[in-house]
Amino acid sequence: MSSYLFPHFTNGKKGDRECVWFAVSRDGLNWTDLGGDEPVLTSSVGTTGVRDPFILYDESREKYVIIATDLCTTKGGNWHQYSYKGSRCLVVWESDDLIHWSRERLVEVGIDRAGCVWAPEAVYCKEKESWFVFWASNVREKGHLSSKQRIYGAFTKDFATFTPAFKYIDAETDIIDTNIIWDGDYYYRFSKDETHKKITVERCKSLVPGEGEKFERLPCELLDGFFGLEGPEAYQLDDGRWCLIADQYHTKGGYLPMLCDDLSKADFRKPDEGAYNMGKRIKRHGSVIKISDEKAQELIGFYGTDE
Repeated sequence: MSSYLFPHFTNGKKGDRECVWFAVSRDGLNWTDLGGDEPVLTSSVGTTGVRDPFILYDESREKYVIIATDLCTTKGGNWHQYSYKGSRCLVVWESDDLIHWSRERLVEVGIDRAGCVWAPEAVYCKEKESWFVFWASNVREKGHLSSKQRIYGAFTKDFATFTPAFKYIDAETDIIDTNIIWDGDYYYRFSKDETHKKITVERCKSLVPGEGEKFERLPCELLDGFFGLEGPEAYQLDDGRWCLIADQYHTKGGYLPMLCDDLSKADFRKPDEGAYNMGKRIKRHGSVIKISDEKAQELIGFYGTDE
């Protein structure tokens, strides 16, 4: 049996809200906030704000890694500036035990014309034996009159040096959030269509499709009709079901878990009322990773809970 860790950022007028906060869960559906009113990680580099923290465990180096958007919205500015003239860097932390963390560092990954680097995530690529890191950048390409949010990516083995970034998803619409998981023989992509404000589901046997390959769109009745979702994150529960959480930002309803039995069918459904509890803190775009029950108890003992 497993427990779950959910790094995220949160809302609020205080400057410390754009930091990394933790919550834990025994079943992946009912969450306990850690740390009271104190964040787990803060940034003193770049813009000194972080959003969209994504956590992974790098088995080859036996380290947990958090990557996050370098963005602070509490010191003035507006979303046009953040999108067109924002940071082209990731913020990176590493830890052996989820308690003692390295000093944060900036790593520039965005291409020269990128107006921002948002919502970085990563998935392990078995073929290249490297981590594929991907993010959204607002770019006006040569010969185009306007810019568009696309997903770019690069490979790394140590989250310090990266291969040159390349265009990964170039859809007809703007894409700003993407989550990728592996299940069975397929990579599944969950992306936010920023133009239509919905989450789409795709799958492909190759992470980076070659000639003659492409990700196929999977119809999903719930997601296709659900306006105003972002920050999709998928993870598997101990009973075999898949949970997809997404932020109901349009209604300010917070994160909603959606469940399915078979990713290939994308038959997501809302859980029964009272079957989940996202905790006291308002959670914004984060990520979920499985941890041991013993590690969850260690984190509760170290950080304390927000009762």
